[in-house]
Amino acid sequence: MGLDMQFFKRLLTKSESAGGWLAISFLPGELCLAHVRRMPGSRPVVGLCAIEPISAFTDPDALMKFAKNMRMGQYRCLTLLNLGEYQVLPVEVLNVPADELKTAVRWKIKDLLDYHIDDAAIDVLRIPTDKGVSPNHGMYAIATRNEVIQRYVTLFEEANIPLSVIDIPEMAQRNIALLLEEPGRGLALLSFDEEGGLLTITCDTELYLSRHIEAPLPQLLQEDTEQRQRYLDRIVMELQRSFDYFGRQFHDIELTKLMVAPLPLSIGLEGYLARNLQMEVEMVDLHQLFDFSKASLLQQDQLTRCFLTLGAALRLEEKAL
Repeated sequence: MGLDMQFFKRLLTKSESAGGWLAISFLPGELCLAHVRRMPGSRPVVGLCAIEPISAFTDPDALMKFAKNMRMGQYRCLTLLNLGEYQVLPVEVLNVPADELKTAVRWKIKDLLDYHIDDAAIDVLRIPTDKGVSPNHGMYAIATRNEVIQRYVTLFEEANIPLSVIDIPEMAQRNIALLLEEPGRGLALLSFDEEGGLLTITCDTELYLSRHIEAPLPQLLQEDTEQRQRYLDRIVMELQRSFDYFGRQFHDIELTKLMVAPLPLSIGLEGYLARNLQMEVEMVDLHQLFDFSKASLLQQDQLTRCFLTLGAALRLEEKAL
């Protein structure tokens, strides 16, 4: 599986002297950095995992100075789009030649966008057809405005950061799911940030389904237990709907486990989901998945905020469609 999007391709000449990827994510009020190197036969090594306040980078010169101090020029750098900056749209299988696929997809989704299709950057993510997939759900179209991509490109260029790739959270989360999967079985992985929840279902390295859940992390952390309970109930309902849909669409994939990204224990989400879902629920232990011995120790809430950035830094070398 590969994403051959205009904004996913390599944008600038890069140096590979450091190995791995340096992911740079823009969170609300924060800049998150993670450098990860994949190691054959052992856990991926985290060379850097840090959070910096955005207030320190009020202009490109400040970001450029920071990038120089961090020696970002030696890394392959990537960044993540935020929720609201892109759309993931299911598309039925189109019987067209490979070199005509993106044109056909653009025509197919043009009425689903709230902006003109000529202003969109589009890519296609195929879903494997050997797992009982419904013929009406064979691929995803990923769309974003060209101006969004240009904004990131300009920001990194002005800061003299060698940006190679712009990715999406679904693929970052897929990368972490690969470390958790059992061969031949589906894996559901759920994470939360300030923008809401992200559910992905993968099997044998492939992304089959993704859903956004309107349950922002700050709402799950609030002291108002009644309001928090409403969000917990919403999460359970959305998960049940997603799992039912997945079972109908991908009936050959057995889905038996839900993994939840690190969250403060005070939320009680793991136990609540285990009591209300008919499947095993387990919290992800990032220290079992990654080797953090070369990185500064982060607190649990920081690891929660860096979850998708770590996943982005696990990026595989994708093959073009």
